[in-house]
Amino acid sequence: MSSHPEFYLAANNDKLWIERAAVVTASAAARRTSERIAAASNDTPRICAFGIDCQVAFCTPGASLFVPGAVDDTTRTLDFLYRHIDRLTGLVFSLDTHNAFQVFHPAWWVDAAGAHPAPMTTISHDDVVTGRWIPRGDREAALDYTRQLEASGRYVLTIWPYHGLLGGLSHALVPSFMELALYHSVLRDTPTRFEQKGTQPLTENYSVLSPEVTTINGGVVGAFNDALFDHLLSFDRIYVFGQAKSHCVPATLRDLQLRLQERDPSSLAKIYILEDCMSPVPAPPLSPLPPGLDFPRLADDAIASFRAAGMHVVKSTDPF
Repeated sequence: MSSHPEFYLAANNDKLWIERAAVVTASAAARRTSERIAAASNDTPRICAFGIDCQVAFCTPGASLFVPGAVDDTTRTLDFLYRHIDRLTGLVFSLDTHNAFQVFHPAWWVDAAGAHPAPMTTISHDDVVTGRWIPRGDREAALDYTRQLEASGRYVLTIWPYHGLLGGLSHALVPSFMELALYHSVLRDTPTRFEQKGTQPLTENYSVLSPEVTTINGGVVGAFNDALFDHLLSFDRIYVFGQAKSHCVPATLRDLQLRLQERDPSSLAKIYILEDCMSPVPAPPLSPLPPGLDFPRLADDAIASFRAAGMHVVKSTDPF
């Protein structure tokens, strides 16, 4: 199957609209009948497309955390998915899901004058100890969180613009992806799986599989998502795409790598990273630029490490 459905227009991938569920599903049902498309339950091999945070917040110009390059990534990804839709067994989409008062949003913090930090401000454990930045909530929790985050060596606490707000438009899947999901679900007779992440206010959740910190002062604030892990590994091949190449994509892949190295290293070969279907967050305009904020370099280093671990790094135009 190579042709795209009549309702899909790549020129609209940077635009917003209410998903045209009736039109999309009618098109899928007609094609399923005319081309005798089999149900996904009969697939051999079983192939999954795993989209990480393909949301308005990151993929649509004008959104507070729009990732430059994301629109072109969306177009390449949708071309790939529609070309192979009769062979895609399952779709999984994660949804970054927040409210205003979370540890990485400005509302959580104030300085001595009562002003909130600007987006892209970094807050160290020492900043909390000295009172340079003051949490408006539980100070002991903030101290423990920043201590653990720095000890992990993965990220510095970064204050992000408000994004992915539950109930808001930025939380939604990009309309082109939503219509693809509807089309696939009816064409292949299988539901799309959606996974929300990031609702816990006391920790960041870059990875779809687990938060950066799972306990704060002895209290549980998150855990590894075993149900999603098991679902993904029920497939023979998993194509990974989404945003951003510097943050949520590598964090998720890193969790997959570590768990698979413990349980079944041979399954690392199931994972196919669609490198041309993701882009990094730009580095902030700082001079000198701290190494931990050089997001494009960190993204490239992460992808190289996943290749070395046994995952496949491919392009959307490579043979399927």
